[in-house]
Amino acid sequence: EGTVLYDGRDLYHDYAELRQRIGLVPQDDILHAQLTVRRALGYAAELRFPQDTAKSERRERVTEVVRELGLEQRAGQPIHSLSGGQRKRVSVALELLTKPSLLFLDEPTSGLDPGMDRSVMHMLRGLADDGRTVIVVTHSVLSLDVCDRLLVLAPGGKIAYYGPPGDALAFFGFAEWPEAFEAFENDRDRPWAEEFAASSFHRQYIANASSQPRLPHAAAAAVAPPPKTRSWGAQLRTLVRRYAAALGADRTFLVIMIALPFVMGAMTRALAGSRLTQETAMNALLILCVGGVLTGAANAVRELVKERVIYQRERAVGLSRSAYLMSKVVVLGTITVLQAVVLTLVGLVGVDLNAPGGKGVLLPPLAEITLTVALLSFTAMMLGLLVSALVRKEEVTMPLLVLLAIVQVVFCGALLKLHGVPGIEQLSWLIPSRWALGAMAGTIGLARIVPGKLTADPLFEHSAGIWLLNMGMLVVLSALFGFAVARLLRRHEPAIMRK
Repeated sequence: EGTVLYDGRDLYHDYAELRQRIGLVPQDDILHAQLTVRRALGYAAELRFPQDTAKSERRERVTEVVRELGLEQRAGQPIHSLSGGQRKRVSVALELLTKPSLLFLDEPTSGLDPGMDRSVMHMLRGLADDGRTVIVVTHSVLSLDVCDRLLVLAPGGKIAYYGPPGDALAFFGFAEWPEAFEAFENDRDRPWAEEFAASSFHRQYIANASSQPRLPHAAAAAVAPPPKTRSWGAQLRTLVRRYAAALGADRTFLVIMIALPFVMGAMTRALAGSRLTQETAMNALLILCVGGVLTGAANAVRELVKERVIYQRERAVGLSRSAYLMSKVVVLGTITVLQAVVLTLVGLVGVDLNAPGGKGVLLPPLAEITLTVALLSFTAMMLGLLVSALVRKEEVTMPLLVLLAIVQVVFCGALLKLHGVPGIEQLSWLIPSRWALGAMAGTIGLARIVPGKLTADPLFEHSAGIWLLNMGMLVVLSALFGFAVARLLRRHEPAIMRK
């Protein structure tokens, strides 16, 4: 509870304008590591600057912050190849783009050696000397001498000291900082806050300090209108270009993206042979389902969780949630559909599909199956995004991907009888491969090729209505997964941005 004032203004009431004046550098890096320094800052400038900012002005500002933080020699280098201290400088440069007057940094020297620790702190000292207020949260005591004021919080978040750094140890009665930290931990009954409240430091630096007047809302609103943020379309274009560039620079992703459809297509080809028969038809359609699901889900299952810190920071400064999600859908969806087309063509071109009369339900058989696998892969991609939005750590996505693939195989209808089984049938309605297998089975008339209890499923019928139902359900599932992802993204946003 309470109120946060900045320059006499209520932060939450005037958030739309004040957020442009406050920079935040979290402990984790908030940049796409695959991009070069200049390119990453260029995309950030596009997203953060007002709609009417000229391209030349953005470039000029990027050049200024690169020069200000001593990154000229590293501007063309990928961020992942920089040292820890240099990456932290790039994160600071990102926040300086909009010229904030207040800059917060959370553990900026965490994990750095003493030399890098001092280098980063002296860089921040230089930023403060240029007229900014710089607030650093740290456990390092190596460079406290460069700070103007030191705020020490005892357990419970109570103020144990506030004043010049050089006077802190004498105030606590210790010679070294480790002794003070041990005392905070072990002597919890000591009234740290009360001792400070009764001290001359409290009178000088808190009680007698000039208090900040609170402006009424009407006066605050008249100070400056919020800058015009970029439109939804402009944000989407920038996000799509940035995401495509980041994926294009990720060689491991590119290799997997290219190889996977060819491998799965070759497996389909080996199972299908030259003609879909009673022995080969079901296996060929099943491997197409597995390939489509793996292709789509593997592309997306890590993409949101690995960027969560980046999204949280960008959302706080005005990024559109729907534009962010749509950029993922556009880029990953395009890649996924192309992979599905390659997978199907590699697997089935030249194969006699043995469809009734050589015709599909509405289109040529190969075209229908290709369309089905593409839509299945897209739906699986949306399901992958849902998993990525649900998990808290990137490490758990791969086991979940395996589990997801197994569930798709079990509930697709190729291994178990689903129709007419209470509970199981209804559960299978949420499984994309169930509808995709039904559409492909309808295309080739699977019940005619492989007669039996499994293929007597009504969803396998060779009819236009059933085929459109199967395809329509894939579209519905994609939309449901997308809606769920948007709601889950909202969970990770600053509270004020959830409205």
